[in-house]
Amino acid sequence: MAEATATVPADRKYRLYVLALLIVVYTFNFLDRQILGILAVPIKADLGLTDTELGLMGGLAFAVVYSTLAVPIAWLADRRSRTWIMTIALTTWSGFTALCGLTSGFWQLFLCRMGVGVGEAGGVAPSYSLISDYFPPHQRARAFAAYSFGIPIGTAAGTLFGGLLAAQVNWRFAFIVVGLAGLLLAPIFKLTVKDPVRGGFDRTAERPDAQAAASFGATARTVLPKRSFWLLALGAASSSVCGYGVAFWLPSFFARSFDMSLIETSVFYAGIAFIGGMLGIWGGGVLADRFGGRSRGAYPTVPAIAFLLAMPVFFLAVNTDSRTAAFLLWLVPTGLNLAWLGPIITAVQHLAPPAMRTTTSALFLLVNNLLGIAGGLYYFGAVSDALAPRFGEESLRYAIYSGLGFYLLASILFLAASRTLKRDWVD
Repeated sequence: MAEATATVPADRKYRLYVLALLIVVYTFNFLDRQILGILAVPIKADLGLTDTELGLMGGLAFAVVYSTLAVPIAWLADRRSRTWIMTIALTTWSGFTALCGLTSGFWQLFLCRMGVGVGEAGGVAPSYSLISDYFPPHQRARAFAAYSFGIPIGTAAGTLFGGLLAAQVNWRFAFIVVGLAGLLLAPIFKLTVKDPVRGGFDRTAERPDAQAAASFGATARTVLPKRSFWLLALGAASSSVCGYGVAFWLPSFFARSFDMSLIETSVFYAGIAFIGGMLGIWGGGVLADRFGGRSRGAYPTVPAIAFLLAMPVFFLAVNTDSRTAAFLLWLVPTGLNLAWLGPIITAVQHLAPPAMRTTTSALFLLVNNLLGIAGGLYYFGAVSDALAPRFGEESLRYAIYSGLGFYLLASILFLAASRTLKRDWVD
């Protein structure tokens, strides 16, 4: 698995092709990750699970291995072929997704979701590093924003196709189909995407060794003492508790509170995730590239403002009894909740030199995902179960109300990061 690097491609079309394929891989990453949300209703009925068990299976089972394994895999990706690592990762998580369709109980499905997490641990951090080496600094926030389109596309596709396949056949068939589709993508990715020289856009006369590998200890000593790292990571984690948690539980919320069928829920939420997510992610990236050149603090300030704007609309969206109003209102917090991706990922990439970027990204994702995914999915499920004796089918609505506090905390942390980022920034 030795690395065979290529020079930074001058061909703009090829760089855009690589970005497009990375988006497709990330789409499958989120499709396989989020499909459990739309399938939660039939799985719960078939296997007799509680909301708490679904939260554990969707969050803890996935996030613990996903977050912790991402760090050693990223360390390896700073030294070996990133495309080989991503190919193996894509094959692994797709295979385990297909196996989810063959399970017959909570613990079997729990272990298969852990397998999905093992695979996806090798997908995101190497992609961040590849994008940094394919695009110059002034284009990176938009490139990362475009890459993050995989989140709303994958969420929408998983919700739509997962729901339709489950309604037409069953939930097991949905897992098998999307898993096999990912297996077909893996060889295409490996055969067509090259590893560029590390730090090719970042080399200067003062730092000609941008490609030299750095030890994990050196990376940790460089990044972890920086206040900006912790403010950015904890801010992202706070938003992800609400973002991942609400995204997982919204299909169940719509089905319960609006008495929607599985197909109606699939179409309804897929539209919200796709339209709102795409607009929010791209808007955050464009604004960060525009204002980030003038002030480094703009990178966290943009999402901080987005969260503050999202809070009142979020409350209205949860509180409406109209399907039409709910659809239109949920577009706003869905988009604003994802506006942080391009700006914050760009800022994290610049907390360390190029040779440390993959491992730095993995450390950031460790904090973000361990708290955001594991904590968010479990939190809303547990609160819903706790409130069920009093509120019945509406307990999930009241659980989701509490997510507003995480938006406020994320905004405060990002605004604090805007004051420290200039000092911690590495050009």
